[in-house]
Amino acid sequence: MAKQKTYDESSIHVLEGLEAVRMRPGMYIGSTSRKGLNHLIYEIVDNAVDEHLAGFCTHIEVTLEKNGSCTVSDDGRGVPVGIHEKGIPAERLVYTTLHAGGKFDNEAYKTAGGLHGVGSSVVNALSVQMDVQVRREGAVHHDHFVRGVPDIDLVDGRLPVLGKTKETGTTVNFTPDPEIFETVRFSATEVKSRLRETAYLNPKLTIGFHDLRKDPEEHLVFSEPDGIVGFVRDLNKSCETVTEPVFLEGTDEGIQVQVAIQYCNEFRENVMGYCNNIYNADGGTHLTGFKTAFTQVMNSYARELGILKEKDQNFTGPDIRNGMTAVISVKHPDPRFEGQTKTKLDNPDAARATAKVVSEEAPHYFDRNLEALKAVLSCAEKSAKIRKTAEKAKTNLLAKQKYSFDTNGKLANCISRDASKCEIFIVEGDSAGGSAKTARDREYQAILPIRGKILNVEKASIDKVLANAEIKTMITAFGCGFSEGYGNDFDITKLRYDKIIIMADADVDGAHIGTLLLTLFYRYMPELINEGHVYVAMPPLYKVVPQRGEGEYLYDDKALEQYRKRHKNGKFTLQRYKGLGEMDPDQLWETTLNPETRMLRRIEIADPGLSSDITDILMGTDVPPRKAFIYEHAGDAALDV
Repeated sequence: MAKQKTYDESSIHVLEGLEAVRMRPGMYIGSTSRKGLNHLIYEIVDNAVDEHLAGFCTHIEVTLEKNGSCTVSDDGRGVPVGIHEKGIPAERLVYTTLHAGGKFDNEAYKTAGGLHGVGSSVVNALSVQMDVQVRREGAVHHDHFVRGVPDIDLVDGRLPVLGKTKETGTTVNFTPDPEIFETVRFSATEVKSRLRETAYLNPKLTIGFHDLRKDPEEHLVFSEPDGIVGFVRDLNKSCETVTEPVFLEGTDEGIQVQVAIQYCNEFRENVMGYCNNIYNADGGTHLTGFKTAFTQVMNSYARELGILKEKDQNFTGPDIRNGMTAVISVKHPDPRFEGQTKTKLDNPDAARATAKVVSEEAPHYFDRNLEALKAVLSCAEKSAKIRKTAEKAKTNLLAKQKYSFDTNGKLANCISRDASKCEIFIVEGDSAGGSAKTARDREYQAILPIRGKILNVEKASIDKVLANAEIKTMITAFGCGFSEGYGNDFDITKLRYDKIIIMADADVDGAHIGTLLLTLFYRYMPELINEGHVYVAMPPLYKVVPQRGEGEYLYDDKALEQYRKRHKNGKFTLQRYKGLGEMDPDQLWETTLNPETRMLRRIEIADPGLSSDITDILMGTDVPPRKAFIYEHAGDAALDV
């Protein structure tokens, strides 16, 4: 064993300036995937939105440039450019120093999303270049950075001036760094969805969008004067609604609360929470306060109207929220989030404020709108009945099926019971399943073969979902139950495997199987995806063996094309894998199972509203929207030719 290096004072390193961001980008933007890439845009846009909340910005323009950069421009006050007490222009301090900004002072911003003061500097640190133009005090002030470091000389300690102007605002252009990100191509679809969402949350704000990479003439404008009421209408545009949107509003303890609710005939809950315009993917105290208060109000009405008798149990929260689409937006002067990406709100006073507003305002609305009240309670009644039926089905499921070892050719479990080390591969077909069982590391790798394509849960009722043999086997194997609109017994702490890996052939059928499985997880076990437990294996398409040297696996046609260019004068044999079943156990281990050499893609939900819409379009029963989506995005497909 090699001798360990001495641990002394020389081992202690201090990361200067923005080095820490470049060293650990995931701490600041969540990931270096496309989700993290798009987050750079959101950080700059959120700063402009904060100017709007302060009353100084009415228009934001976002442009995806042809050269791969992004430009965000606003008509706010402009970043301060005067000399800071640190001896440099305040603007340069904002873009080069973590935790520097005007949002620590409640006088400058009463409510803001970028309260950590790291957004602008993080974007700067993770960009090849950033160009900043500030229109303020009658002049256009200019600064420029390369990977976070200023490369423009100051003039008498101040920023150089490009010219005069009567306008105010800030324009930021940045190019993401390919050394940091897995891809540097922004997703226009996801960015547009986020900008539209921001417009709904700020009805007096107008946001323009250009994607010069595709159509230089197209200019989209997002302006939503109906606010979050328009938001829920948009979320329910493909559903049969049973109520008009309900809007509740109030302020408590200095916290502004807005709630919009609408019910559909589809028994599925979609409740989204925002704090200071930031979407909180993992919810938080404002959602807890809303759910608790609304459940209490509806149960009180149900007893008052005789729908619930004296001996009847109250409706559960999921009963009452089945069919509900809701947007809860709070403006908090001092929010506390979990993590820089602000996925969960943690303020207890947000729960109290939301609960108080809902408890007071919901009765005011429903006392005057009895038909809407009856529709909501009717949804709760239907949900309670289906929940009880589902509970019986779950009981039968658990009674008939056990956590087994290769029972009836199904689960071939691993030896270890340490969930943090274990992983389960869902493999299509007996041939591939047999090879995988032979190739795996039995200590920590489990294999679950499935036969053919599982049920499309987007089109099926809950009783059919629970009756499907393949789905029942997966629910039992995972060990954590499942979530759905008729009651929720999902417990992520009982999950038996840290990684759930979909292992399907690299062809159309394999893609379809993977999509069906992801639809199941997304609709009935979303926490698996949200907590980062779902992966897709990336088996190679080819193996090339040169006359001299070692063979190499290639994962797509692009890699094969590059290999051909590198070996123009060399001869090699090419083997194409039509399916996992064609690989012998050693090849399967080396390419797909071995943690040291395999490639996995972790599944993430970048935009929950957009993800739900696309799942409904692609996997639902309505054909015309699916055709339209396919035609629109056909150019984005990677074809196997």
